[in-house]
Amino acid sequence: MDNHGSSTPPYGYPNPYGYTPPYPPHDPYAPPTQPYPYPPNPPNPSHSFNYSYPPPPSAAYSSHMDHSYPPPPPPPPPSTGSFDLSRPQPPHNYPYPYQVPPDWSGEGGVSKPSESSIPPHSSAYPPLDELMSNVRVSDNNHPSAPPLTHSSSVRKYRKSYEFYGYSNDSFSGRSQEDSSNYSDDSVDNQSLQIVPVQNKASLRVLLLHGNLDIWVHGAKHLPNMDMFHKTLGDMFGSFAGNVSNKIEGSVSQKITSDPYVTISVSNAVIGRTFVISNSENPVWEQHFYVPVAHHAAELHFVVKDSDVVGSQLIGIVAIPVEQIYSGEKVQGTYPILNSSGKPCKPGAVLTLSIQYIPMEKLSIYHQGIGAGPDYIGVPGTYFPLRKGGTVTLYQDAHAPDGCLPNVILDNGIYYAHGKCWLDIFDAIQQAQRLVYITGWSVWHKVRLVRDAGHASNFTLGDLLRSKSQEGVRVLLLIWDDPTSRSILGYRTDGVMATHDEETRRFFKHSSVQVLLCPRIAGKRHSWAKQKEVETIYTHHQKTVIVDADAGNNLRKIVAFVGGLDLCDGRYDTPHHPLFRTLQTLHKDDYHNPTFTGNTGGCLREPWHDLHSKIDGPAAYDVLTNFEERWLRAAKPTGIKKWRSSYDDALLMLDRIPNIISASNAPSIGDDNPEAWHVQIFRSIDSNSVKGFPKEPKDASSKNLVCGKNVLIDMSIHTAYVKAIRAAQHFIYIENQYFIGSSYNWNQHKDLGANNLIPMEIALKIAEKIRANEKFAVYIVIPMWPEGVPTGAATQRILFWQHKTMQMMYETIYKALVEVGLEAAFSPQDYLNFFCLGNREAVDMYENITVSGTPPPANSPQAISRNNRRFMIYVHSKGMIVDDEYVILGSANINQRSMEGTRDTEIAMGAYQPHHTWARKQSYPRGQVHGYRMSLWAEHTGTIEDCFLQPESLECVRRIRTMGELNWKQFSSNDVTEMRGHLIKYPVEVDIKGKVRSLPGYEEFPDVGGKIVGSFIAIQENLTI
Repeated sequence: MDNHGSSTPPYGYPNPYGYTPPYPPHDPYAPPTQPYPYPPNPPNPSHSFNYSYPPPPSAAYSSHMDHSYPPPPPPPPPSTGSFDLSRPQPPHNYPYPYQVPPDWSGEGGVSKPSESSIPPHSSAYPPLDELMSNVRVSDNNHPSAPPLTHSSSVRKYRKSYEFYGYSNDSFSGRSQEDSSNYSDDSVDNQSLQIVPVQNKASLRVLLLHGNLDIWVHGAKHLPNMDMFHKTLGDMFGSFAGNVSNKIEGSVSQKITSDPYVTISVSNAVIGRTFVISNSENPVWEQHFYVPVAHHAAELHFVVKDSDVVGSQLIGIVAIPVEQIYSGEKVQGTYPILNSSGKPCKPGAVLTLSIQYIPMEKLSIYHQGIGAGPDYIGVPGTYFPLRKGGTVTLYQDAHAPDGCLPNVILDNGIYYAHGKCWLDIFDAIQQAQRLVYITGWSVWHKVRLVRDAGHASNFTLGDLLRSKSQEGVRVLLLIWDDPTSRSILGYRTDGVMATHDEETRRFFKHSSVQVLLCPRIAGKRHSWAKQKEVETIYTHHQKTVIVDADAGNNLRKIVAFVGGLDLCDGRYDTPHHPLFRTLQTLHKDDYHNPTFTGNTGGCLREPWHDLHSKIDGPAAYDVLTNFEERWLRAAKPTGIKKWRSSYDDALLMLDRIPNIISASNAPSIGDDNPEAWHVQIFRSIDSNSVKGFPKEPKDASSKNLVCGKNVLIDMSIHTAYVKAIRAAQHFIYIENQYFIGSSYNWNQHKDLGANNLIPMEIALKIAEKIRANEKFAVYIVIPMWPEGVPTGAATQRILFWQHKTMQMMYETIYKALVEVGLEAAFSPQDYLNFFCLGNREAVDMYENITVSGTPPPANSPQAISRNNRRFMIYVHSKGMIVDDEYVILGSANINQRSMEGTRDTEIAMGAYQPHHTWARKQSYPRGQVHGYRMSLWAEHTGTIEDCFLQPESLECVRRIRTMGELNWKQFSSNDVTEMRGHLIKYPVEVDIKGKVRSLPGYEEFPDVGGKIVGSFIAIQENLTI
């Protein structure tokens, strides 16, 4: 196979870059010398970093086909003896450890728990604790580790903590850490070991990359932080019980602290216990098994008192990372110190058990998608892996026939390019029982079908009203934009122009039920927190759920999940036109929020997105999500809540005989090579769904996370981390945002953008560099966030994005230095960022009408119109790993989408078990491969042989060269037609990984705004 720009491209698809090799050395950003300068791929592409790839360490790595992917070994049989935390554990290689929760006595003693102490399993997915029952992880046969020592750094402890950015106290992001009045050094707990104070400077900063297995057992002798309530009690007697009725549970006679514990590393909270009301001796027995990718000197256990107006700091236990780094399990009872480094109260202690499991011992991450029926998907999630479904993957709202090349898959079949909105239109039209839609925005005027062969004048509103008149139950669950209102005839469109009120009014006198759902924080939160959630955060899920023909007069559930809202501005094709469809496909559907004022005759904003259709058992989980959200949103308030049944809009499917139930959902057998295994993930909390456990202590039974006053499903973040850690060859990401791992930035470490995704990617690359293995990451993001690029919020998002890039490239460069390859390779040989753009030459048949006063000649719209160029807005939210696994949905890679307490999100993760590395021992060529190749063909305008091996240095440099050449064409003063849209993100990355503005291009062409952003002090939670 010719990998060097053969004149006969693969798949019989014409190569638009028909220029003769060899390609001479060039300045990547010099002005173009020809209209569309993609040369064929040269044998040795000349580039800023023209280095050869290091040879493999041995013949064992001569081919990816030689790799074996054995399934993880079964767990050892349960131990029959008593549970002894101090005893060394037998070595094994199971991916997840588990410790039976000790029966904590307050004196450091442990014993085997009674059966009653273990919560019952009530989730559709086995709880992580149950999955990992009686498993041990340790390769060390040394004596038990010495007791944990307590670091003295708490003397200077004044940091605020956020759980993936979620404030412990209020949405201000700053805690109210009032230190205790107790400062007595005496100790009345005889088992307590007081360790001499250490100098903080002596603590080593180490990389924790793996999982932490933590038990927070309980505390003793906590101070009473509610002295104000006690005083009221003394004054008013029993009335004090009502005054001090706080958030969790009933109130006892004694009015005292409501303690909880947060666990934090590198200023990022990784776990939080539930609140126990009115207790100075709380017993949590709470287990945490959390991923970490942090450089840290200490692990902090922060004990706080929950209050209706925030929280107060009780004290801290600071554990040096050095003491857990060996991987041995350690436990102990430790004094809780105040900010002065003294016990917050005589005898105040916290009992903990900690084990660090590094990546090399977590075999679940060592082999990508596991082979065989025992592979469980992403463990510890609300919804389990569902087997035997089918999936259709979509790029853009519509892909006309013939607009994309044929991609050959295994068995000689061709990848089928889906038509998303046409399929949604047909699915709604064919529904007989139900159509349920969730959306950030749903606009009744949008036309789903516009292709010449299928054009329909039916709007979405017409279609839904028609179906409801046929007796189909049509329910719309739409985010209620708080800035969009219709009160006594006064109407506002809202800042985000989501058309929520307009759509509600359209269906008002029909049988279509529209529920405008505000994003609420719940009554347990402070007033300030409630207002911020309602104002800043949204319901961001985008799903369509219908019943479909299952044969034999039966109906089944089919669901669409992805990034496309059914609203204006979203309809586009892989051609992404600027002007040519303004009077046809996009007539009455103009969308370009970059421009303000008159936009007559201006180019539209092209839109690129990813979406999917799920047919099979996992579709019923998407239905469950809708039902849980609908029941929560429809819950009545005031006098209406006294009704015995408050909602009959949802169909009870178990009462409809011809609809197949979830337990009997049709599935395809594992012997079918086209079968899919699918898992549904969410970012959502108990304020947005009905059905989560009422008691926080029961969160683990549903694989949920405890917030301070809320239960959280963070499984989208869990799924991304798992997929990145398991990646073996390459990662391809398209996302609207890319911000995270701020705890490892060189500035603004306490920002709260604490999702692990960027750091996990950087550490994956570093791991592959140390192993001398090929690996590549391609990330496609918008040129700038949607809106005015000079605006304060946009500039700050770009600034955080720049910080994220910088952190990743620095991590990669350090890994190159560590193995002595910094002179041979650059960070961009492993990681590259791209954006999309388009440019149209003047069309002699073009008919552009301008109404009203034309915009000023120096306005962004006038300059963009004259230069005939604009970005293609990347609204995608997806990731492809090793051509075997795909995640896509509504979630961006930022804190808003990953945290679970901010924007509500949904995503799917899927693979074909017959098309994985583990099964084939070679490159998979299934539907995921076809999807990735089709996306690359859309973005580059061609398919080249090197695309078949994305991890190869040849492919990395070829794609980057294409991106650089496209940037030259996009930024040139000469207007020429662009046939490829992939543009290298316009920043300069030097050989040491330093990210700077591109010389001569500090701002975006035509529209302005600094490309690397600027630090403008506005509310942090809005932009991360």
